[in-house]
Amino acid sequence: MAAIEQESEQLTLGRLWSDKRYRAVITQILVVAGVFMLVAYLAVNAVQNLEALGKTFGFEFLQAPASYDINQTLIPYNSRDTHFRAAVVGLLNTGLIAITGCIFATILGFIMGVLRLSSNWLVNRIVYCYIEFTRNVPVLVQILLWHGVIVTTLGVPRNALSPMEGVYLTNRGFYVPRPVFEDGFGLVVIVFLAAIVGMIVFSRWARKHQEETGQIYPVFSIGVGAIIGLPLIAFFIAGMPMSFDTPELKGFNFQGGMVLKPEFTALWFALSVYTAAFIAEIVRAGIQAVSHGQTEASYALGIKPNWTMRLIIIPQALRVIVPPLTSQYLNLTKNSSLAIAIGYMDIVATLGGITLNQTGKEMESMMIVLMIYLTISLLISAFMNWYNRRIALVER
Repeated sequence: MAAIEQESEQLTLGRLWSDKRYRAVITQILVVAGVFMLVAYLAVNAVQNLEALGKTFGFEFLQAPASYDINQTLIPYNSRDTHFRAAVVGLLNTGLIAITGCIFATILGFIMGVLRLSSNWLVNRIVYCYIEFTRNVPVLVQILLWHGVIVTTLGVPRNALSPMEGVYLTNRGFYVPRPVFEDGFGLVVIVFLAAIVGMIVFSRWARKHQEETGQIYPVFSIGVGAIIGLPLIAFFIAGMPMSFDTPELKGFNFQGGMVLKPEFTALWFALSVYTAAFIAEIVRAGIQAVSHGQTEASYALGIKPNWTMRLIIIPQALRVIVPPLTSQYLNLTKNSSLAIAIGYMDIVATLGGITLNQTGKEMESMMIVLMIYLTISLLISAFMNWYNRRIALVER
């Protein structure tokens, strides 16, 4: 009887495995179980190794005093603050490089991508040389190069280069006036935000009106005028509620104002220029992916070349440009970890560098750094995927 039941179970399992649907489910269950077993093995192995070294696992070290300085901070910080606050400062520095780098790289990359298709032979060749040279030189070499240029070319504060009043370029940083917002500046901010909202509403209405009547409004010109002009009017109405704290040379260095450290400037510029070279090729490929018949039809209708590029070519090219553009944003963000080579205090240099060495919490520190970069990358991917879905062609 038992043999018959065993044979019946084997036949049932055999039928399940021969069925494509059940076989796929079983395979997935086995793979997930294997992954969990591997993670459990690694965790147990790590705990055993830590015990053998006399170490414990925990994150209480984040509340201990950091006892080290950070050369550039976006929030108040001193050496008596905790490792957690030092990590936050490093995270903000990483975010600053990622955001400003992506913005500048996108602007420069789009310009170079369009110029790469220019009919002017000289412009085309210059952009081609820039792209080929920049893409084929390691980004770390470029970071070190630009940092060396800034540090060795510019003079000490007493011999600072001053291209305009209140701006001083030195090997210790770029000193510029710091805006001081006074009472009444909130009105300017409110008007600025209202202008942005108004332009979004106006652009949607103009697009709908164009689809219904064919009439085109200069949305870009009106938008720039409203976003700049209305806050400027509000600024004068409020009595110009803003002053500037100008840097002044006192002793051996400048005091007051704002300073951009050479480390930040070199890292930001090198990463932006490097990534822009890849974005330029992506833009060029996206524009060439649009059928030339679209351009010919636009010219036949009498549409200006700049309107043709802005209203017809670029919107269609974006569907090709955005997916690889996402990868470049991710690369720039992750490449910012090379900041440690020139002493820029990002999350790797603070939490993954000095904090790790001081506390001996290698695993905990690197786990946090890993999760931070993973979270940033997932956020960038989620935003770009959302934007990609927005501009995707909708079939009827």
